[in-house]
Amino acid sequence: MDYNIVLASEQDRQQILDLYEEQKGREFCPWDEDYPSNETIDFDLSRDALFVMKADGKVIAAISLEVDEDVDNLVCWNRDIFPGGELARIAVTPSMQNRGLARKMMQHGMEALKERGYKSVHFLVNKYNVKAIKCYAIFGYNVVGECHMYDQDFLCYEKELI
Repeated sequence: MDYNIVLASEQDRQQILDLYEEQKGREFCPWDEDYPSNETIDFDLSRDALFVMKADGKVIAAISLEVDEDVDNLVCWNRDIFPGGELARIAVTPSMQNRGLARKMMQHGMEALKERGYKSVHFLVNKYNVKAIKCYAIFGYNVVGECHMYDQDFLCYEKELI
């Protein structure tokens, strides 16, 4: 399959919303009718922080470089490798899952953070989301803590960007 990962544009908005909508109600997905939303996409687009994977011109995956002070302020993060950037809202269209696309999006997100001067990457993963945990294992992230936010229990993942 031929695909490319690009910075999302306004023209991708509806396809991104559709991709997000496909995730809602899936196991371990906490997203609801209010999140993620058009406002979430506005925030990401305004910061050049939303990347999409396209195949034949269609958006099949997305990832965001997040800014969330509540997450950044968790005490578990290693301050020696700050600033740390957060990856969030990774989504792959269900018909394309289990093909390594989420890993490719994570790799792209880490490269984008590094290019922007971040020294580390961190993110939260629902502690019961076996599929996501398996996906991320290949990267050798450290589980540096646990937290309860957004009505869920999370593992806190962190890795120095080298």
